[in-house]
Amino acid sequence: MTSLKQKTSQTMKPATAAKKLGIYLAAAPTDFQEGVVSREELNTLQAEPPQWLQELRKNGPHPRPVVAAKLGVSISGLARGGVTEALTTDEIEAIKAENPLWLQHERANQVDVRKETVRIKAKHEKEAKEAAAKAAKQA
Repeated sequence: MTSLKQKTSQTMKPATAAKKLGIYLAAAPTDFQEGVVSREELNTLQAEPPQWLQELRKNGPHPRPVVAAKLGVSISGLARGGVTEALTTDEIEAIKAENPLWLQHERANQVDVRKETVRIKAKHEKEAKEAAAKAAKQA
């Protein structure tokens, strides 16, 4: 039997919407920070970002995951480097230009982590192929 209930719009907290949009919530307009965002509104914001959203994405301040990505390090690497706050695009570019020792170290660490991830993935693929071949032989 089907339900005759009216479908309600799925909503989310502003913090969740900001995370999905890749923006720093404290820099968003007050009405965005204090309201709730429906799934439809989020989709509209992603498809046709208003001027304030375009400006935030371009100039910041950016949340730590975005800062980490722009610097090519992990979020933990940011913390180890002493970066705990949201940064603007200009501040990120200044750090890149300065290229401090912590940034060099964290970028090298990130490269090592990526290499290890690729190695482990290849190992698992090889093991899976060997297991499939063994199973096919036994069948």
